[in-house]
Amino acid sequence: MQDHFKDKAKNWDSGDIRVNGAKVIADAITKKIALTKEMTIMDFGVGTGLLGFEIAKLTKKVYGVDMSQSMLNKLQEKNTPELSIEAIHQDIVKEPLDMKFDGIVSSMTLHHVENLENFFNSIHKNLNKDGFIAIADLESEDGTFHSDNTGVYHFGFEEENLCSIVKKCGFKNITFEHINTINKPQRDFKVFLLTATLS
Repeated sequence: MQDHFKDKAKNWDSGDIRVNGAKVIADAITKKIALTKEMTIMDFGVGTGLLGFEIAKLTKKVYGVDMSQSMLNKLQEKNTPELSIEAIHQDIVKEPLDMKFDGIVSSMTLHHVENLENFFNSIHKNLNKDGFIAIADLESEDGTFHSDNTGVYHFGFEEENLCSIVKKCGFKNITFEHINTINKPQRDFKVFLLTATLS
């Protein structure tokens, strides 16, 4: 697996936009979904755990999946006996996990997934009955959000198209809502949260 984040991992948590953005996404998820201490959650594209640790405070266990070993190394440095995430280095589209979760969360990772149908079909099999997904990413943009678009397969997402794919892959109760705006010098970028349940 190519690690596109090898050079970025070291300073990943130093950016206010990323840290604050993850907290906004965590707040949006907890307003939408009642997380409990009985729940086991997958954080897809966990990175250094900016979202995952917020979710871990409210649930039984978080497993953090990522294709970047350097990001997972940073994550593991942040683990403590009181609060930790179990790191899994795997491309779950090519090699699906043989595990079940009560929910799957993700922050700003979906635009790095080339085949969306394969991804949603894969995670559908990872959910327990009544399981949920809560995925945050960019609304449609012009390709200027990233300074380098290596490994970026989508310039944000359009609501109707993404919801249609999610429905086709067997999910129901699909919602798509604007939750945040990231202000960058070149322009503002909108962030959405998509939630759905297993059908």
